[in-house]
Amino acid sequence: MYIVQSLRARTLLPLTLLCALALPAAADEFVTKAEAEAMVKKTVAYIKANGKEKSYAEVNRKDGPFTDRDLYITVYGTDGVVRAHGANLKMINRNLMDIKDVDGKEFVRERLELARKKAPFWQEYKFTNPVSKKTEPKAMYCQPHEDVVVCGGAYLK
Repeated sequence: MYIVQSLRARTLLPLTLLCALALPAAADEFVTKAEAEAMVKKTVAYIKANGKEKSYAEVNRKDGPFTDRDLYITVYGTDGVVRAHGANLKMINRNLMDIKDVDGKEFVRERLELARKKAPFWQEYKFTNPVSKKTEPKAMYCQPHEDVVVCGGAYLK
């Protein structure tokens, strides 16, 4: 009996530890709203320190400092034209003013209207998650800076 209990203990302990170690990885698969906000602030600081051209090149790199799991930065001109996009280079130089989410919300137009107040803000809409490939609710944090709006978001789970 003691041998069976001892074997169970030796088998269950490593299995329990393995499961415990696996949980944080799953929880960390997606960024939080706080992480998205911090990334936008980091991007704006980088633009201020390094200029737009160098900063946009860094934002556009999928393996760069402004992409993390399902978080990427998008920079819009106040005219609705994408200046930089961390997930889809095909969006650069495209005017997305009239783009709508699955519910018909013109989220870029709304975003740029909110940016006119010259204060950071959160906006919710639905968008395709680059990790899950599913349309999901998303909260986008945006910070106006000069003639652009820097945005990064977190998918709401």
